[in-house]
Amino acid sequence: MTCCSPSETALALGAPSNPTEELLLASRDLGDGLRQTDLSVPRVHCAACIASVEKTLRALPGVTYARVNLSTKRVTVKWTATNERAPADLIGALGKIGYEAHLFCAEPKVGDPEYARLIRALAVAGFSAMNIMLLSVSVWSGADAATRLAFHWLSAALALPAIAYSGRIFYSSAWAALRNGRTNMDVPISIGVTLAVGLSLYDTIHNAPHAYFDAATSLLFFLLIGRTLDHVMRERARSAVAGLARLSPQGATVLDPDGQRRYVPLAEIEPGTTILVAAGDRVPVDGEIVAGNSELDSSLVTGESAPKRAEPGMPLQAGLLNLTGPLSVRATARAEDSFLAEMVRMMEAAEGGRARYRRLADRAAALYSPVVHTIALLSFLGWIFATGDWHASITIAIAVLIITCPCALGLAVPIVQVVAARRLFERGIMVKDGSALERLAEIDTVLFDKTGTLTLGRPKLVGAEAIAPSVLGLAAAIAGHSRHPVAAAIAAAHAGETPAFDSIEELPGLGVEARSGNALYRLGRPEWALGRDCPDYIEDGSAASITVLTRDGELLARFALEDRMRADARRTLDTLADRQLAVEIVSGDRREAVEALAAQLGVEHFSSKLLPSEKLARIDELGTAGRKVMMVGDGLNDAPALAAAHVSMAPATAADIGRNAADFVFLHESLSAVSDAFEITRKAGTLIRQNFVLAVTYNAIAVPIAVFGYVTPLVAAVAMSLSSVLVVANALRLGAPGRAKASNGTVVPTMQIAMAER
Repeated sequence: MTCCSPSETALALGAPSNPTEELLLASRDLGDGLRQTDLSVPRVHCAACIASVEKTLRALPGVTYARVNLSTKRVTVKWTATNERAPADLIGALGKIGYEAHLFCAEPKVGDPEYARLIRALAVAGFSAMNIMLLSVSVWSGADAATRLAFHWLSAALALPAIAYSGRIFYSSAWAALRNGRTNMDVPISIGVTLAVGLSLYDTIHNAPHAYFDAATSLLFFLLIGRTLDHVMRERARSAVAGLARLSPQGATVLDPDGQRRYVPLAEIEPGTTILVAAGDRVPVDGEIVAGNSELDSSLVTGESAPKRAEPGMPLQAGLLNLTGPLSVRATARAEDSFLAEMVRMMEAAEGGRARYRRLADRAAALYSPVVHTIALLSFLGWIFATGDWHASITIAIAVLIITCPCALGLAVPIVQVVAARRLFERGIMVKDGSALERLAEIDTVLFDKTGTLTLGRPKLVGAEAIAPSVLGLAAAIAGHSRHPVAAAIAAAHAGETPAFDSIEELPGLGVEARSGNALYRLGRPEWALGRDCPDYIEDGSAASITVLTRDGELLARFALEDRMRADARRTLDTLADRQLAVEIVSGDRREAVEALAAQLGVEHFSSKLLPSEKLARIDELGTAGRKVMMVGDGLNDAPALAAAHVSMAPATAADIGRNAADFVFLHESLSAVSDAFEITRKAGTLIRQNFVLAVTYNAIAVPIAVFGYVTPLVAAVAMSLSSVLVVANALRLGAPGRAKASNGTVVPTMQIAMAER
């Protein structure tokens, strides 16, 4: 899936070369003068790099937001356009601090060049270290002075090229930082390796009993093991994003108005374009079927593996697989605004949240370089003062520089967030903000909307045959202007022609209001539509949801609608109750319908006939009482409550505003996504705290031992790499390999990702 816009294609063909003009052309308009540009910064690799990049970009005029995603090496920049002009040169500003950058374009990668580079460096360092250790055996065994000197020079001949080649991964990063007046984690590593090699050369020239070429090469070998494992684990953790992106084709066959067919890149497809989707192809962008009948594999969106009938008028999401017949589809969104692109963005955003733990780790990593250099210098001065042996003092300082690398601390939070996002994705749950992972683990109360949340949101109109066709046509015409599930059910019940109105407006939580001449029509809540209390004969005590159509306050028709409860709703609510979470239903539906559903689900506390403002007031009331509330809802009327809750979740079938307001989006019909998300985030919080303990304990033990001279540079490298590997391995305990299944047994998107990766 490509993120390159048509403007970027134009740039490649010789469009404006001014960097700020390129940024303007390649940016995406977010509205209100705000634009977004995505840049790729390949050399970002640690917390200090992230801090430098974000600080530099935020200091530029017009830039309001800058956030680095370490796994994708991508930085998202939001800026305010002035007179259709871009801000200062973003790419140039990053270049001045040593970070090469270019416009982000998520083309499918062929191989992994960074992994290949690390493996080559690791192999060279390992080969050198192994052979130097073999030569050192003779020295350790008591070789005479001449033999020892010859072996030391042979070791130097092996070590120097290897260190120059393998060490460049650290040297180039350290030099770029120092050249621009800053520091990062590779600076002390480079200093430590350089000092170890320099000390070894000095000892060789003076025919000293020992040289440390084996330690220097082994040091690089173990450092590169840690760096390579970090890279592999990150690639493994983000493979869901890469696989998801590959589900979208690179282009599509477009049908022009004159009947001509042509294949165009995905980025050039605009809303309104007619696309031909052959059997066996995936839908490239969101759209609506205009011709053709087929069956669709909708497991990416709903988790249901059973084929779904496709016919004209049916909306489609990008990524769905067309199984049996060709379809003509009218695009309703560009590729970058499609359902599939939104899922990719949510996956990438999951790692980027700056929650409390993440901010703590970032601050600790930012203090690393000055603190480590100070400790190493004080260790050197202290040992010189105590012993007068500068050789031993430098050796101890080298060990301190190496062993205190805070890679484990820098990885403690982000690696868990990446793995948690992957695990949630395997369960069909998308995360929009990494900080939501932490907030979800803190909740003690869960509020559920009814229609579209506890139920499927696909109500069926009961007794439509008893309603006059002309009145049903009026209701269908009004309902067609709303995405509310009840309105959709009424609109679907009438297949004939519908009248036109002068104006139509939807009022969240109430219904839809239409005007035709002097007549005012209302379709929605009985008391609102009638303008008075609802008579008993309208709400007859049944559990069905009741909607009425009125004209100037006079009843024209009563609509009774019945909905089906989501799979695993009772089990999910029981699971939440077992975890000591309070559960409530907050619904705008009539009391009888809400009470009947609450009885089925075993929920004691419920509220009915709530307006959006009243749902919001309930969340504020619980928040004032010190409760941490999770809101689960969909639709226009739930958006304020979703935004105000401590954390929120919505189904993928929710209205756009509901999905945008929620922190999590679940893709399946089963409500088990709520309890699954809580369990995974709770375990993720535990693992983050364990990682902090591991990282802090390691430094608390290792630093004093190194300062007191009990650690050689080689042992320091092993210990430092081992601490990083332990943190990563601990985080991976959260992720279970293999295909995940929904509780109803249907395969969730992991299968689709695996197929795409083949």
